[in-house]
Amino acid sequence: MPRLAFLPLALAATAFSADPAHADVPEPVRAMIEAAIATGDADKVATVVELAKQTNPDDTAEIDAMHGAFLQQKEEEARLAAAAKEQELAEAGVLDNWSGEGQIGAFQSSGNTDSVGVSSILKLKREGLAWSHRMRLSADYQRTNGQTTREQFLASYEPRYQINDRLFAYGLLQYERDRFQGFSARYATSAGIGYKVIATPDMSLSIKAGPAFRRTEFVTGRSEDRLAGLVGLDFDWRISDSIKLTQDTNAVAETGGQATVIFDSSNTSLNLITGVEAKISDSLSARLSYAIEYDSNPPAGAVATDTLTRFTLVYGF
Repeated sequence: MPRLAFLPLALAATAFSADPAHADVPEPVRAMIEAAIATGDADKVATVVELAKQTNPDDTAEIDAMHGAFLQQKEEEARLAAAAKEQELAEAGVLDNWSGEGQIGAFQSSGNTDSVGVSSILKLKREGLAWSHRMRLSADYQRTNGQTTREQFLASYEPRYQINDRLFAYGLLQYERDRFQGFSARYATSAGIGYKVIATPDMSLSIKAGPAFRRTEFVTGRSEDRLAGLVGLDFDWRISDSIKLTQDTNAVAETGGQATVIFDSSNTSLNLITGVEAKISDSLSARLSYAIEYDSNPPAGAVATDTLTRFTLVYGF
């Protein structure tokens, strides 16, 4: 991307001091305001300006003029930066603008019980002008006393089209495998509408819903196709510079019946993951998460609810 040349804020502050309109502002006050402007921090400048006006009420007009010129310059810089970002996204290739994170955790124990387990997650995301793409791969595997006691895999792909700043349309393709929950494969497709309820630098909340179709292939060899509905929630809250809370929820309710006017509730699946991340470095974080997986109508011999607590290392790229 071509490098943009912006007018340095420090030079702008010097220009303010040379402006005859600001000549009446006492030198120490003007120097204090110029020092705040040179930092480029709008909150800091607002605080200094407010104090300057309280202590120099006769110079309010001149101080407001300095503050206004600073705000106008910041708005122009933001406009140019947004235009440059939009141009960059428009010119990006298919392999550009991908970001993601990888998580891995493992354990091993010996003695009365010999156990070994590993869990891993890979998330990829690409942002474009209107389209965005999300991919997720996860695996959980555990052996206890020589026997496999957990074997769960998931892969999903979700494209989104941003209709406006808040409203978006989504699609979803998902594959699951969990023999201990009674199915060797479960495929789901869905499409619908979502909405960004909260969208701030520190907090985001989006919800989505739409019809779905799911095919389940059971370990017994039987398969089942059903129409379904999907509801999803995605919540992120950056509590501080180093701590982040995440909440992801997907619920799929299947319906089926023998007649077109009577539908019986057949199965509801819920996947809820709550996590807390603590930053170790710019790229590395430690994550503690608690997952609940619920199937209201599991196969014979399987329980309805699984829970899993993970401690993993997260590498962002």
